[in-house]
Amino acid sequence: MTVPVAGVPRTLIISPNWIGDAVMAQPLLRLLKDAHPERPIDVLAPTWVAPVWQAMGEVDTVLEAPFRHGKLQWGERRKYARMLKQRGYADAYVLPNTLKFALIPWLAGIPKRVGYKGEMRYGLINVMHHDDPKAPRPMVSFYAALAMPPKRDVPLPPSLPRPAMAVDEQALAQALVRHRLDPKHRLIAFAPGAEFGSAKRWPASYFAELARKLMAERLETQIVLLGSPKDSEVTAEILALAPGVRNLAGKTSLAEAIAIIARADAMVSNDSGLLHIASALNRPIVAIYGPTDPNHAPPFSDRSASLYLGLECAPCRQRECPLGHHNCMRGIGAGMVKREVEKVLLKV
Repeated sequence: MTVPVAGVPRTLIISPNWIGDAVMAQPLLRLLKDAHPERPIDVLAPTWVAPVWQAMGEVDTVLEAPFRHGKLQWGERRKYARMLKQRGYADAYVLPNTLKFALIPWLAGIPKRVGYKGEMRYGLINVMHHDDPKAPRPMVSFYAALAMPPKRDVPLPPSLPRPAMAVDEQALAQALVRHRLDPKHRLIAFAPGAEFGSAKRWPASYFAELARKLMAERLETQIVLLGSPKDSEVTAEILALAPGVRNLAGKTSLAEAIAIIARADAMVSNDSGLLHIASALNRPIVAIYGPTDPNHAPPFSDRSASLYLGLECAPCRQRECPLGHHNCMRGIGAGMVKREVEKVLLKV
């Protein structure tokens, strides 16, 4: 942990719990740094999200939150707030909409506390922003707006900075060696999971078909599956149907997954946190959307394609298909995705 310099005010960011949201909050940090280049930015983040913030150049120190998920832990928060008070924060940006995270900067006596209305937070947040749940702001705009005075209309991409992350070359090389990936051969990463729910998952059999097509076309192609241990059922189905695919889901740390994505020649992903990491690393991406709106959280990389059928029932934003047919994802065939992979690989 960086020792604060006496008399130099700092900024505190309280991280969302979702990896993708953390990535899309990076433009907020860029705007804050532009406004106060002398002010170090610290991020208080859950352990599982910390590697995302560590890959952002604007961040001085990542403080890993010691709190259990879903628990108020009033005594622990008061104790932690006393530690934060010693670090001399001038302002805090509370990105989660919950009450318990808004308590921390208030208890720490941070004078400027910025966030959205959220969950009964009047007084805890003293610079209050509002979002319309019927017409939610795109995620990058949602977070970037916190750098500005509260207002109804906010800047939209591409007028805002786009999310950006970077990986140390040594970390990248070490991840390739540890997972026996050949840097001389094409590397395509698949992210077949989706933490939010099954509705956002392109069928595993389609991922397998795509893998077979890509490996048949170019035999030395390395295809890796990335994700968490929760994706084991999906990855097992892909491996059974596409021998030769490497399963790294649940076998890498998030920092290693970020490094592997940074080296990937292309990424094929559902709307997930790993998709947005690939976007911030400016990798070629084919993003597959079904129950979510690609305009709400699109990839921003120079070479990307978003596949979305825009069915009458979409975007439903549900965890499971409420109609039971999952046509928004089943209607996107492996051949369609392969054509887009070829385009992003060849596009200059």
